[in-house]
Amino acid sequence: MTYSSMTDSVAVLTAMYRAEAEYLAAGGPGEAPFALLAPYFAPDVVLHQAEALPYGGTWRGHAGLERFFLAMSRTWESFDMAEQEFLATGETAVVLTRVRARPRTGSPELAFPILQTITVRDGRITEVHPFYWDTAAIAAACAAPAQDR
Repeated sequence: MTYSSMTDSVAVLTAMYRAEAEYLAAGGPGEAPFALLAPYFAPDVVLHQAEALPYGGTWRGHAGLERFFLAMSRTWESFDMAEQEFLATGETAVVLTRVRARPRTGSPELAFPILQTITVRDGRITEVHPFYWDTAAIAAACAAPAQDR
C-alpha cells in the first residue's frame, strides 16, 4: 500500500459522493444531468448489484449507471448515506456506508449497512461491488405495501 494511491482513491470517492449529493439535490434521475457524475466513472464502468434487490443485476457504462439511478429512485423515496468509512489500498477501496432509507411502498424506514469494494484506475471508478447484510429484508420492504405485511 502506498500513501499516494490511498489518497488518490479516497479523493476520487469523496468527490464522487459529493457530486452524487449535488446530483440528487438537483432532482436526481430524470431531472439532473448525469454529467455531474460522469467524470468520476470510467466509460466502461461496471456496477454489480445483488440479483435479489429490485434494482439487482449488472449495470454497464454511463448509460447503465443512469438506468441504475432511475431504478433506485423508483424503489426508494429517500436513501441517505448517513455515515461512511473508507479504506483504500492501491486500486481497491472499501467503503462502509450506513444507510437510512424509506422505500416507496410505504414500509417503515430501514437502517442498514452496505459494504462496497470499488476499483479506481486512472482517477476513475471502474468497478463497484456492493454487499448488503440482508438483501431479503430490503427486497421485502421494497416489494410489498406495508398494509400487506
